[in-house]
Amino acid sequence: MKGLTGFNNGERRPSGGPLVTGSEVGPQGGASCVITTDSEKSLVSRQASHVQQIELRTYVFLDSLQPQLAAYMGTASQGFLPIPGDACLWMEVSPGMAVHRVTDIALKASNVRLGQMVVERAFGSLALYHRDQSTVLHSGDVVLDAIGSSVSRRTKPEVSWTEVIRSITPDHAVLINRQNRRGSMIQSGMSMFILETEPAGYVLMAANEAEKASNITVVDVKGVGAFGRLTLAGREGDVEEAAAAAMRSIDYINRQ
Repeated sequence: MKGLTGFNNGERRPSGGPLVTGSEVGPQGGASCVITTDSEKSLVSRQASHVQQIELRTYVFLDSLQPQLAAYMGTASQGFLPIPGDACLWMEVSPGMAVHRVTDIALKASNVRLGQMVVERAFGSLALYHRDQSTVLHSGDVVLDAIGSSVSRRTKPEVSWTEVIRSITPDHAVLINRQNRRGSMIQSGMSMFILETEPAGYVLMAANEAEKASNITVVDVKGVGAFGRLTLAGREGDVEEAAAAAMRSIDYINRQ
């Protein structure tokens, strides 16, 4: 028929008209290609644009989860449980729903395990675990490349509050224990170190380094939400040493 070009599957178009979506064209050279309409191209472009618009708020790599922190994170985990000694990568992104895309990219990049994923309106957080540090770091690198970001572009932590309270009273200890049921209990007479950061996830680094440095009790670690909160307890000297290690970890992140 004049004015028509041949298509596979019996599809046709008038000469000079728009190509049909998904039609396979056989050019003279014998090679075949799939034609995509402008609407499909714009959809792909929009999806790529959305990924590039993801903001990296927190990127925290823990080389070896300490026993108390690993146990605490396990109480809140809805996925695979962390084991002491595991490497852990904690990421927080904005907007919150973008955490699903980030999680998908990370899990397909390596055989890391997903321990936790929290989706809030403004922020989304996830925790990845594996015994091999390089496996965890590889997934992190793939995510950073996909969203067009880098560790240096993460939001720097700000310390909103920090304090050491010595020889805590019995009434105070009881109320803290009633409010924080996932960690260990604080006892009267102990000293207490509290730390609040923004973004929230940086308290995980502070908690892990504090536990490495001193013999303390992990009472509470909140790494999601607008602010992160850490509560540690123990003998006065141990708490002061742990507090110093926690603050050094925050300073280290800010210098990177």
